[in-house]
Amino acid sequence: MIEFQPDGWHTVTPRIIVRDPENLVSFIRKVFDGRGEFHSGRPAEIRIGDSVVMISDGGGLRESAPAFLYVYVEDADSTFRRAIAANAASIEDPTDTPYGDRRATVRDEWGNLWQIATHRRSG
Repeated sequence: MIEFQPDGWHTVTPRIIVRDPENLVSFIRKVFDGRGEFHSGRPAEIRIGDSVVMISDGGGLRESAPAFLYVYVEDADSTFRRAIAANAASIEDPTDTPYGDRRATVRDEWGNLWQIATHRRSG
């Protein structure tokens, strides 16, 4: 069978276009233990858990396009604290939801919203 997507990628891959993508890559590495490197001239491919997020400046062809991403992590509280330490603004402090997620929301310096969640029980 012919593969239509790279190995290890999902069918839908978020791409965030921002000014200063190198520092967004650094933020994701610090906060979410992201794996991958910034590359000048092409989108960075940063792996968070089992997912890939592409990050670039749009090459002068695209306007900034901040994202709203829901990210499952092992410990929402500690990830939230790392985000705040990395200059993100708290939008929602960690709280338990009726559907079983412990969730917080932050806005990074580029305007992206990150909902940080740990699933604790099925609801």
